[in-house]
Amino acid sequence: MKELRYVRAVNEALDEELGRDERVFLLGEDVGVPGGTFAVTKGLYEKYGPKRVRDTPISESAFMGLALGAAMTGLRPVVEVMFMDFITVCMDPIINHMAKARYMFGGQYQVPVTILTLAGAGLAAGPHHSQSLEAWFCHIPGLKVVMPSTPADAKGLLKAAIRDDNPVLFIQHKALLRLSGPVPEGEYLIPLGRAEVKREGKDATVVVTSAMVHQALEAAQQLEREGVSLEVVDPRTVSPLDMETILASVRKTGRLVVAHEAVRFCGLGAEIAAQVAEEALDYLDAPIKRVAAPFAPIPMSPPLEKAYLPSAADIVRAVREIVSPRR
Repeated sequence: MKELRYVRAVNEALDEELGRDERVFLLGEDVGVPGGTFAVTKGLYEKYGPKRVRDTPISESAFMGLALGAAMTGLRPVVEVMFMDFITVCMDPIINHMAKARYMFGGQYQVPVTILTLAGAGLAAGPHHSQSLEAWFCHIPGLKVVMPSTPADAKGLLKAAIRDDNPVLFIQHKALLRLSGPVPEGEYLIPLGRAEVKREGKDATVVVTSAMVHQALEAAQQLEREGVSLEVVDPRTVSPLDMETILASVRKTGRLVVAHEAVRFCGLGAEIAAQVAEEALDYLDAPIKRVAAPFAPIPMSPPLEKAYLPSAADIVRAVREIVSPRR
């Protein structure tokens, strides 16, 4: 194992895949000479040159269409959209073409596009640069959606995403980029669609995504001091969703909290809660609880943004409502 920051783990995965397969190339705004707005692509332009690492004009719709065409002719583009909010201007090539081409052409075309983007709040970037829109894309058949929470997961999942023959939306959280953690040495991949139990527990399950995983682990430590054992499940890939791991945890603990940073209404938590209710209702000893952001745009003011975002305290509160502490 070696210690890497999240941003460095992503950079290392890109470097390894560019070096491994000449069909892989990187494109997006400022990914080349500047090295990326958040240094995700730092050093890759100098190493691989302008044919493999291509700066684009400020037109997400145009370069997403370029990635689509390149993938359908045998290349494996990794296209960065600087902020997830900006994907709203290039939905047509993603939703109506990338996600459907393989189906509509009877498997004659593969569309191995990896869309690398940054989501989430916490940096006081305001409502146009801070949204978590993963639920939109989970609703689209043909797309895979990945949300790594640790440097190790970021590297292993990105390498798997680039090698996948389907379009994959790879969502990094901006607040995690400086997070350090252990990353395995050498070649390794994490299969898409496989959740991980980040912490074992027996009294309640919390299913939690992206940066909220660390809030859940903090909540678990606090609850442990109160005599409550919380199991933390990180789906890692939210489409396809590993419901087998989630259901196994719920059947063990009998209680479920679902937490994510996106707004509560129509969020990923609603789908997880619905599937658990359908498949494991007889195992539940308490109502399912959801922890998420309020149904409002994200404030730019740092104090208001902090109040807006769900936290470890919110998870603790939700768990307390369904579990009686053991003294």
